[in-house]
Amino acid sequence: MRYKRNQFKTKRSRSRRRASAGLSFGQKKKELNTARIKVMAIWLLEILLAVVVGALCVYFFGVRIPVIGQSMTPTLEGDETILVNRFVYRLLDPKPNDLVVFLPNGNEKSHYYVKRVIGVPGDTVQIINGKVYVNDELFGEQIEDPYVENGLLAEEPVLVGEDEFFVLGDNRNNSEDSRYANIGNVKKEYIVGKAWFIVSPFDKLGLIR
Repeated sequence: MRYKRNQFKTKRSRSRRRASAGLSFGQKKKELNTARIKVMAIWLLEILLAVVVGALCVYFFGVRIPVIGQSMTPTLEGDETILVNRFVYRLLDPKPNDLVVFLPNGNEKSHYYVKRVIGVPGDTVQIINGKVYVNDELFGEQIEDPYVENGLLAEEPVLVGEDEFFVLGDNRNNSEDSRYANIGNVKKEYIVGKAWFIVSPFDKLGLIR
C-alpha cells in the first residue's frame, strides 16, 4: 500500500515537473519572439530614417539643373549640369557674388537662369564706362575681364528694392540679366537656390567657385 502511495506521489511529482518545464519553454519562446520583434522594429525605423534623410538631402541639395547657353562662361558652360542648394536661402539672403538659380518673373514655363548677384536690397547699381559700380564703388569682381559693352538699364543708377537682387551673367556681353527690362531686379521669391556643384560632364566635376 505504501509502495502504491509512493508511486502515485512520484508520478504526480513528475507531472508537475513536466508542467513546469512546459511553462518555462513557453516563456522562453515568448521572450525570444519579443526580442526579435524589437530588433525588426529598430531595423525598419533605421531604414525609414535613412530614406527620409536621403530624400531631404536630394530635395534641398541635389536638385539637378542644366546650364542653358553661354551667359555664365567661363564659370559655367552650356553643356554642364549643376546641383542647386535650395535650403540655404531659407535661412539667409543671397549675397554679392553668389550664383543664384531663378525663374525670370516666376515664369514656371521658362528654363532656369543662373546669374551672379551684384546688388542686394538697398544697393544702387550702375555701369559706367564698361565697369560695374555698387553704391558708387567699383564692384569686387571674381571674374577676369568683366568689361560691359552695353549697360542698358544700368546706364542709369538702378535702385535694388526690398527682397530684390540685381544679377549679371559672367559673360557680360552675351547675357540676358537685370540690365534687360524683361528680367530686371530678381525677387527673392523667384530664386530657387544657390548653384554649388557641377555634376557633369565628369571632367568638370567639382565645387563651383
